[in-house]
Parts: sequence; C-alpha cells; structure tokens
Amino acid sequence: MVNASGIVLHTNIGRAVLCNEAIEAVKIAAGNPVSLEFDLEKGERGDRDSHIEAVVCHLTGAEAAAIVNNNAAAVFLTLNTLAEGKEVIISRGELIEIGGSFRIPDVIKKSGCKLLEVGTTNRTHPGDYISAISQDTAILLKAHTSNYKVIGFTSNVDLKELVRIGRQYKIPVVEDLGSGLLVDLSKFGFPKVDEPVVRESIADGADIVTFSGDKLLGGPQAGIIAGKREYIQRINKNPLKRALRVDKLTIAAMEATLRLYLQPDTLHKRLPTLRILTRPVSDIETVAKAAARLLKERLGKGYIVEIEDGFSQIGSGSLPLEVIATKVVSIAHNTLPPEKIFKMFLKNIPPVLGRVHKGRFLLDMRMIEKAEEVVINFELKNFT
Repeated sequence: MVNASGIVLHTNIGRAVLCNEAIEAVKIAAGNPVSLEFDLEKGERGDRDSHIEAVVCHLTGAEAAAIVNNNAAAVFLTLNTLAEGKEVIISRGELIEIGGSFRIPDVIKKSGCKLLEVGTTNRTHPGDYISAISQDTAILLKAHTSNYKVIGFTSNVDLKELVRIGRQYKIPVVEDLGSGLLVDLSKFGFPKVDEPVVRESIADGADIVTFSGDKLLGGPQAGIIAGKREYIQRINKNPLKRALRVDKLTIAAMEATLRLYLQPDTLHKRLPTLRILTRPVSDIETVAKAAARLLKERLGKGYIVEIEDGFSQIGSGSLPLEVIATKVVSIAHNTLPPEKIFKMFLKNIPPVLGRVHKGRFLLDMRMIEKAEEVVINFELKNFT
C-alpha cells in the first residue's frame, strides 16, 4: 500500500515503516536458526529479551528492560505483576481511551487490580494522591495523554512530584508513555513539542516506564518495559510474560532499529519515521510537481490536478495537536465525486491511500519519496 493519507503513523495500515537494517535482520531471522534463547558465550539457554535489553538501557538510562507484544500488554503485565488484587491510583484526567475503544480503566481492571480515581477531569493535585493512599495501594500510575490535551482551567501532578510522593510512601510509580520518543525531535529540525522523552522519565525517577515500539520509536509492533531491575525481574517471572512475549522476527527488527539510535548523526536519514517527520517542504514540493505532471498524463481529460499547501499529522495518538506543513496533490473531476476518486485509487495495485477533505481528493506527498508511487496503473474507463 502507498500511504498518501497525510497520517505518517497510520494505525490502520501498520504504523511505522521499518528501516532497511530491520528489514534485513527480519529476513535473516526468518530464513535461519538464530540465537533467540541461546547464550552463545555460555553455551546454554539464554533470554530472548537480552537482545534488546542492553541497548534499551543505554538509550534510556534504565537499569533493566523487557519486551512484550505491544504497549497495552506492557501496561497490563506491569500492573498484574506489581499490583494484582491491590489498588492502582490514577488521575481522572489520565483515564485515556486509545483506538478501538481500548481504555486504561479496563486494562487496570482486567489486570486484576482495583482502580482508584483521584482528582477531576481537568484538575488533580498532589493532595488528591496523598489522601487516597492506603495500606492497599500498590502503584501510582501516570498515563501520558498522548492522543488528546485538556486545556484551559487545568492542573496536574507532574512526574517528579508523583515520584516524590511515591518515595515518601514507598509506593512504585509507573508511567505509561505510549508513543515511545527516544530522542528530542528538535535536534533534527522538528518544532519543540510537549512529548516526554523516555530517558527524561527515567531520570525523573519513574520506577517503570512503558512505551510502544511502532510509533515515534519507528520500529516493529512491541511494548517495552524499562525501569528498576527489581521490578523488571518480578515482571519477567510472571507466567503471563510467556503469553505476551514477542517472536524472533520482532526481536530482530527491534534490535536493528534500536541500534540506529547509537549513531545519532545519521539517525534522521536512516530511520524512515524520523526521515519523514523532518523532511523539508522543498523536497516534498519537488516530488509533488513530478507526481502532478505524471497524474495529468495518466488521468487525461476531465481531471483537474493541482498542487496545494497542506498539513500532515503524526498519527497513532502521537502529538495530536501537532501538524506538519506539506504539499498535497489535489485531484478533481468534472462529474466524479471525490469519494469515487478515493475508491478508484484504492483499486490500484498496490492501493494508493489518499483522503477526501472539503470536497476534494488529496494525495499528501510527505510520505511519498518517488512520484511514480501515486500514479495508478489500471484502466480508468470503469470509473468515468
């Protein structure tokens, strides 16, 4: 599929595109035996998480790390391990819902924990946590609201303050970061954003941080759990860890992706997610002009093809208020409605996913690196 939708990390079409190194690593792992759970130095059984643990710890400052099949699983497993049958305190303003009506309160309850809400939707104070703590309290949970923002008359307890409370009452603090940002995007020319970097949360004292592998991190679908060694060890001993573990292909892709971060000077060129997010509009415009020319030739009479300014979104619940300037190719027809043109492009092999906006069909060129990608290659007579 060709993603010209304007959503860089589109959940419905697989989120992050893997880097070449990860693709090659998957090919090798798929076609050969690998040391997935075999320690080559000791000549005995090993731990599959060891392939990514050291590099995750290096990049985040965590003492230890584990990997499961997605971030929801990471949150579920952490809560079930550290707080089953006990209370998990969370602000009402952080009871998030992600795609598919998947809700944090439901995850907490299904993990066998007791949900205890504090504060209000728009305002939560340190005293709300303190007054709710009891002998039954096992975790103070903070969920980063990556897919929405509450603005106006608001107040929230930041991670440092929550950690201070946790230390005072000897209760671990768990932060669900979701998006998995490992580097400050502003270093690569992206505007400064309100999105925590995992290393910052670890430095601020979070005992456990969970995040996705296929969002801003730019890797395969996975959930990473990073934090204090004593808690990671308990998580690894949970029988549910086996049910939620990842396979050798995910391990291979994740390890290759993470290793790109060890070379920050070339990261923005080699990691597709970062390359797309930081791509200059001038480069996009060059491809847009070439695509518009090819589309005019291919579509012929009756079609109006133009280049316009537009905005792309990050997607997958990441940085919901941020939009990125882009160039779009607008396609209209004398008699065809934009919805039919939308479906026409989906009939291509491979399908080309654009979007309909304000009565026009648009192809966002931010994700398109070769103009030929968006040019359909079948007979048009069935759509005119």
